[in-house]
Amino acid sequence: MSGLYRFRSVWSLAAEPSAVFGAVVDLAEYPRWWSDVRSVRQVDEDTAELVCRSRLPYALVLRMHRDEQDERAGLMRVRLSGDLEGVLAGRVLGAGRDTSLEITQEVTATKPLLRRLDVIGRPLFRANHALMMRRGQRGLRSYLAVAQS
Repeated sequence: MSGLYRFRSVWSLAAEPSAVFGAVVDLAEYPRWWSDVRSVRQVDEDTAELVCRSRLPYALVLRMHRDEQDERAGLMRVRLSGDLEGVLAGRVLGAGRDTSLEITQEVTATKPLLRRLDVIGRPLFRANHALMMRRGQRGLRSYLAVAQS
């Protein structure tokens, strides 16, 4: 299917699993630690709208709707709509201050520009996503370090 993307990232974080989980489910704080998340607007108790922009000259508007949030199991999952549709899930694993956050995404690009440029732009879109995720990991590491000091 055109416009379908699957991503998997694993972030290593020197923080307690509960701190990582808390930071990741607190969408309102994302712009403080993730430079690619330009804004967050709470729509309702379970839904937020994010505007994201990385290196390429376009922004993505995404609605994230909480589907699952289980801190004891370390699991979270949101349904995405807007410029991307699909599922984003996270799993927090670890003990003490050695925690990993596994992020999986399966999304379809619905933004017309991304759909039109899918075949030729796919390598750039994937590279842009990888850069965004690296900045997110660095930002979350710094944010957690400050929060725990």
